[in-house]
This record gives sequence, C-alpha cells and structure tokens, in this order.
Amino acid sequence: MAAVSRAKSAPKGRGRRGARASGDDRERAILETAERLLEERPLGEISVDDLARGAGLSRPTFYFYFPSKDAVVLTIIDRLVAAAAGSREQALATLAKGDPRSGLRQGLEDLYAAFRSRRAVVLAAAELRTTNEEARDLWTQVMEGWVADVTAVIEAERARGAAPPGQPARDLAIALVQMNERVQYASFAGEAPSLEDDRVLDVLVEIWLRAIYGNAEPSS
Repeated sequence: MAAVSRAKSAPKGRGRRGARASGDDRERAILETAERLLEERPLGEISVDDLARGAGLSRPTFYFYFPSKDAVVLTIIDRLVAAAAGSREQALATLAKGDPRSGLRQGLEDLYAAFRSRRAVVLAAAELRTTNEEARDLWTQVMEGWVADVTAVIEAERARGAAPPGQPARDLAIALVQMNERVQYASFAGEAPSLEDDRVLDVLVEIWLRAIYGNAEPSS
C-alpha cells in the first residue's frame, strides 16, 4: 500500500546527532545539497567535500552529522518512506468501506508521487544497493514492510468476501510489490521499454485489482 509505518524517520547509525538531527539546519543543508547535486550528476561523481562545501560546512563538520555520503542518501530514503506512510490508514479505511479502486489508487499514488518527487535520490539509492550492505538491508526492510501491509489487505478483503481465494496472500503481495518497484524504477530511469509517467498508475491499479479481486471493477 502507501508505505511502511514500520520505517523510521530517524535512522539509527546513519546520522550522528540522534534526536536533534532532523531539526538541525546544518544537517538539513547537507541533505538539500545532496538532492541538488544528484539532480546534476550520479552519486559516484559526488564527494564528501562537494556535500560539505555545498552546505557551507567544513569536511570535519560534515562528519559530525554523517559518517559518509552514502549515509546521506540513506537518510533521505528513510525519511521519504516515512513521509509516504502518512496516508496509509486513510487508504485502508477507503478499502474497508467497499471502494477497492479508490483505496488502491490512493495508496499506490501516494507512494509513487513521493518517490517521483525524489527521482534522483531513488536512482542513487538503487545504485547503492549494488555495493552497500546497509543500503540493501534498508531496502529489504522497506520491501518487507510493504509486503506485510499488502498481505494484510489481501487477507482482510478475502475474509470479508470482497476478494476470492487464490494464491497465498504473502506470495501475491510479494509479486505485486516487486512489480511496482520494478515498473516505477524503469519509468524513473527512462529505461526502454518503460511506461510513461502518466500511465504508470493506471496500469498498476488495473493489475492490482485483477490480481486481488479477479476483475477491474470489484463490487463492495
């Protein structure tokens, strides 16, 4: 669904300032500098010195806030996922009222919009997962959270008779979540073939409805 309530907005081990970090102007300057530079060039071409200089800080001061440039990217992803979780309960409530299309679309749209707004950071994080174990662990946590949410939705819809029985709920959830991640990434990265931005949600919602409910216009 929309995102993971389990994801934490204040990551352990990545920043150095604990509870004060998220409200610190200097940390915010580093995060904003990273986002700006990632719009211009890939993470591999950005140095700690670039981040410190862009934030108006010295290199030693940078390390007071983050242990590495990778940690900066992971912190942005942490907070992005947490922010996207805000509408999860509303989307679930819409489903429970017997409006599957609106509920699913709201959940998928909120997540897609959040990640699309940080497209460069998402691409950098995907690059990091090939070399950075912490990045892989973070993404595993995020994906497992989404899978757990979707599994619960499928089971609840089946229990109330809105969705028919079928493949095990967790297996179906894994397939749907992994499909979402791959389709969205391809669109963000401009891969060929990939869906146009304005088609991604329509296609995904249709697939989710048919996979969970057996048709694109499920009744309440």
